[in-house]
Amino acid sequence: MKIYTKTGDKGQTALYGGTRVSKASARVDSYGNIDELNSFIGIAKSHIEDEEVLKQLKKIQFDLFTVGSEAATPADKLMLANGKSRLPIIISETEIEELEQWMDAFEVKLEPLQYFILPGGGKPATFLHAARTICRRAERSLVFLNEAEEVRPELIKYLNRLSDYLFVLARYISKVNNEPEEYWNPNER
Repeated sequence: MKIYTKTGDKGQTALYGGTRVSKASARVDSYGNIDELNSFIGIAKSHIEDEEVLKQLKKIQFDLFTVGSEAATPADKLMLANGKSRLPIIISETEIEELEQWMDAFEVKLEPLQYFILPGGGKPATFLHAARTICRRAERSLVFLNEAEEVRPELIKYLNRLSDYLFVLARYISKVNNEPEEYWNPNER
């Protein structure tokens, strides 16, 4: 199978289920942002040595493919004619709760926040902060899509929680690597 199909040469692509849309559509933008986020998490992983964190990030990357698959599927195409789901798996409260549990475990090891944190704290943490901002963009793009076409609320909730997780993880990785956090303290300008 060749990687190039030439079917998108005129600015259109096929969604999951076969519908063709502009590559500039809100739906394509949303799953493109999710794909970019997944790639940035891969970059962060390449700078992290903690095996438990790497295991979590691998699971998140898997889950992001799940989120992206659903984002690439119009609501009217989620179910097949035989009544079965087109997608073999979907994001549920289980994955959202998993992120919360991981965050809780990291937060007990961190100093309480007193100020906003400037993105940084060493190379791995910096990439995690960048992934967090891409996650927020992906979340905004799903919210935008949801204003025109139905999106299951669990997808938006998952990305919202994931951005929190990436923030907490960036702080945790900075601490583990003995990289100081820099604060945005308006009183120290």
